[in-house]
Formats: sequence, structure tokens, C-alpha cells
Amino acid sequence: MLPGPDEPTQRYDPAGHGLPREHSFPDHARTARSHAGEAIEDARNWPGMILVGVGVVTVALTLTAAGYGFEGWAIIGGIVAAVCLLTGVFLIIAEHRKVKAREGRALTDPGGH
Repeated sequence: MLPGPDEPTQRYDPAGHGLPREHSFPDHARTARSHAGEAIEDARNWPGMILVGVGVVTVALTLTAAGYGFEGWAIIGGIVAAVCLLTGVFLIIAEHRKVKAREGRALTDPGGH
């Protein structure tokens, strides 16, 4: 838990053992999942996430263009949206496969995700 606005950031330990404040990934003390936060922590996922975001925005723009009757722009937007979404999903899955391969596990193995 994060401290509240009026709470100190250091906890008092009457036994004097001290509380370690290590910031390591993943935080095994607060989660049982081995890949919690992998998508944000691993910067190699970001291009795929950005492409998926651009694809979603392009879908919205394509629907707007189609609604106003701009058929040419709707076709171009549809193609761009499909390419961005497919490429982004491919990049995310490829990076997740690399993470799983480093652990010696298949992509479909349960555990963590």
C-alpha cells in the first residue's frame, strides 16, 4: 500500500528489523503473478502498444469519414487501421513469446498471465 498524504513514507518498526525498500520487478511481496506489469515495465512492448492505439484511433477516424460520405478516405483509413492493429498485436505477442522462451516455457503455458 502506498502511504496516504498525511502518513510518513518510512514505517516505524519497534523490533528494529528495518523494512527493506527495494524496488525490483516483479514485486513478489505484493503479487503472486510472475509477469504482473510486464507490458509497462518491458519497453520493447511499447511500439506494439502504440501501434494498437494508433489503430484504434484510425478506426474512429475511418468511421467518421464513412459517416460523412468520404468513401476514399474510409477505404484508406480501414487499410491503415488493419495494418496498425495487426502489426501491433504481432509485436506484442512476439515480445511475450521471447519473455516466455527465456523462462523455458511455451506461450500457452499457464502461470502468471
